[in-house]
Amino acid sequence: MDVLRLDPTAVPRVVDVLHESFHDYPVMHFVLGSRGEDYDERLRTLIHFFVMARVFRGEVLLGASHGEELQGVALVSRPGGPRPPPELYELRTVVWAELGSDAEARYEAFADACSPFQVDSPHLHLNMIGVRGVAQGTGVGRDLLEAVHHLSAADPDSSGVSLTTENPKNVTLYQHFGYEIVGESVVGPELTTWGFFRADER
Repeated sequence: MDVLRLDPTAVPRVVDVLHESFHDYPVMHFVLGSRGEDYDERLRTLIHFFVMARVFRGEVLLGASHGEELQGVALVSRPGGPRPPPELYELRTVVWAELGSDAEARYEAFADACSPFQVDSPHLHLNMIGVRGVAQGTGVGRDLLEAVHHLSAADPDSSGVSLTTENPKNVTLYQHFGYEIVGESVVGPELTTWGFFRADER
């Protein structure tokens, strides 16, 4: 499986993969509310916003492909990086106008719950990692995760990789890959988030 850095022309395919892999993810249900007839469209709007946040900042989109088919993706950012460009603020305004003030408030509540997980040293953050259903269990997620680790290890300004998860099953998975829990926060009655950090091996 080839893992490559993607350019902005791949955004629609990246959104497709994440839309499939995060369709039933707890945070998406928390932010978007109950699953109505327009859930798929609202989810695509939210995920497109997340992806474009990386594009507008010139950050990393990684893709794992088998031939022409994109099987998995990872979005990587640098906390404390450059100030976002005006285009991102403009998109943010449009997105929350479409999704509604209640969804925006729930998203901000989730972000506030994650804020104690900050890592003091410069590092990379794995924003999202997703794999298509047909590729689950084939090692695509591992390949993407290792590619992110290599990015950090090759970066003299990064001390490691941080991430969060809201799926309890992922806690031991990330620990298996060398991550340590740096915090845990209850966002709502059915939503808990865990913060992780994995120091580079140098």
